[in-house]
Amino acid sequence: MSDALLARLATLGAAGQTISYGALARDLGLRVADLTAALEALMEEDAKNGKPLRAALCEGRLSAGLPAKGFFLKAASLGFDLSDPAAFVASQRAALALTAP
Repeated sequence: MSDALLARLATLGAAGQTISYGALARDLGLRVADLTAALEALMEEDAKNGKPLRAALCEGRLSAGLPAKGFFLKAASLGFDLSDPAAFVASQRAALALTAP
């Protein structure tokens, strides 16, 4: 996992901010496909460790402030309840703000 990715997500979480996948990829010098692969691996790690999903800080371009569809597919595969996707994302983002250093 890229230290730059982890640091950027930590900064965003502490500030209660989100970022688009494209902007984050540009900031880190990554292709969006590589970024999304890294975010999915990070989701697995976060879920395994009982931590909020840091990937929830990303916004899809056409997702009204929510992460892209792949985020929800991955979260569902990890066993999260997505009956209310917006509430799920809001709870993840709030938990990230609370656990920020």
